[in-house]
Amino acid sequence: MKKVNLIIAVTAVILTLFSWGIISAQTTSKSVPTQTKPAQTQTKSSQTVTKPVQTKPKTNQTAPKSTPKVQTKPKSTQTTTKPAQSKSAPVQKSTKPVPAAKPKDEGTVKIGTQSWAVANLNVITFLNGDTIPEARSNKEWVAAGESGKPAWCYYNNNPANGPKYGKLYNWYAVNDPRGLAPVGWSLPGDEDWTALMYYLGGPEVSGRKLKNTTGWIDGNIGTNESGFTGLSAGYRVENGTFLNLGSIGTFWSTTESKPSTAIDFYLSLGGSLKSSSNPKQRGESVRCIRK
Repeated sequence: MKKVNLIIAVTAVILTLFSWGIISAQTTSKSVPTQTKPAQTQTKSSQTVTKPVQTKPKTNQTAPKSTPKVQTKPKSTQTTTKPAQSKSAPVQKSTKPVPAAKPKDEGTVKIGTQSWAVANLNVITFLNGDTIPEARSNKEWVAAGESGKPAWCYYNNNPANGPKYGKLYNWYAVNDPRGLAPVGWSLPGDEDWTALMYYLGGPEVSGRKLKNTTGWIDGNIGTNESGFTGLSAGYRVENGTFLNLGSIGTFWSTTESKPSTAIDFYLSLGGSLKSSSNPKQRGESVRCIRK
């Protein structure tokens, strides 16, 4: 009975305390720590929030990586200039044939059906590129003639006479199989000179029409109405002596008259153009013709 009474008494005390709010206050105070726990979780969440903030600088670091990609634009600029260069190259190639077609009629005069050069020949090589020997001294000139070898010289061995009068050649240079005339030209034969002479009125009057208007002594100039521009370049005889600069112009033909001579045509102080036969060792002017 004592135990029962004790239990009843304890129960009564508990109920009394509960009614006074003592027990509820303790439970409330116990719930306070539970409120702090969410606060801690909030701080944890705040820490997790800062983690994305740290990722933002990473995006800023990746931004410069896109900058080198901009460098690809200048590459495209360089590639655009390459087609421009390739386009200009064909233009230069197309211009090359233009001047090559012009020299065909340069230095040429049409007389009747013939086309003659307007200047005396002034070359030092044959058509195949071999050099024509120059004979300066009388000894060299005589040796070339006696051996039947080609040779050339300036009048009086003076190079200053070359631009105006051209060179003087022996007939062995004229007849050399390697070819004395440049590409596109030929050397006239007796028949070519004769046709020219008669087209201009014959041997007595054609010379005046062929002679240049200057360069002839004593006023024995021509009218040059033919455009031939005949010059008084003189000549060199077999022993090497130079004669008649300013008064006679002689021109070789390719026609041989005898084993030791060939036909030439000459302009003199009068108004004529005549032919003669002279030793092949002589040095005379050469005028080319187109055939």
